[in-house]
Amino acid sequence: MEPRRFDLPRYLSVLPLFQEMAADELQRLAAGCRLRRLARGDHLFRVGEPCDEFHVTVTGQIKLFALSPAGQEKVIELLGPGTSFAEALMFTGRPYIVNGQALADSLVLSVGKAAVVAEIERDPRFAMRMLAGISRRLHGLVRDVQAYSLHSGMQRVIGFLLRDLPESALEDPAPGLRGGEGAGLREMTISLPVSKATIASRLSLTPEYFSRVLHELAAEGLIEVDKRDVRIPDPRALARYQAQ
Repeated sequence: MEPRRFDLPRYLSVLPLFQEMAADELQRLAAGCRLRRLARGDHLFRVGEPCDEFHVTVTGQIKLFALSPAGQEKVIELLGPGTSFAEALMFTGRPYIVNGQALADSLVLSVGKAAVVAEIERDPRFAMRMLAGISRRLHGLVRDVQAYSLHSGMQRVIGFLLRDLPESALEDPAPGLRGGEGAGLREMTISLPVSKATIASRLSLTPEYFSRVLHELAAEGLIEVDKRDVRIPDPRALARYQAQ
């Protein structure tokens, strides 16, 4: 996908934040955007740089991370296609407080603050949609803090493996359904989007502990690991093991 051929207004129109905008509004907003092609390892921004735009991962994956004084990396968030970030910080006038780096060849859309403010002044409903998006991110971060504080390392790993399944899908079926239609979820295979070390950092675990948990789950017959592919024969059984 070449940036020069990218239809910015059309892409903006399918993002939840901009879905209700009219064609002329999308054109104005697109004029305040820019596209950047990042190779794996390239930085989108660094701590201390001014933040006067927010970003959307179009393709690839962006890692938000912090570094300790000793140089140890802590992954804050992994951002795949369609995910926006830095909206709240953009409005504070403060510099970036984390680093953003491409984990794979990526295309990133950056939306300038001036264009966003202009649309908010034209239509306050746009501000409400931005607040909703920021609130969802805050809720996710609070959920992460809760998981790190209250859940064991085993529970965090299983939660990560089952993250794309709704809770309702992991509930045991009603007694009348056991052994019949809908009695269980089919097996599933997920591909770890990044290295095991990166996922471990995201879950506030050491790489060694993360690998040990995978080995334990495999020994219990709950998963099968083949490099970055993890096969889960029975997702409900894995969810029950998490609850133990």
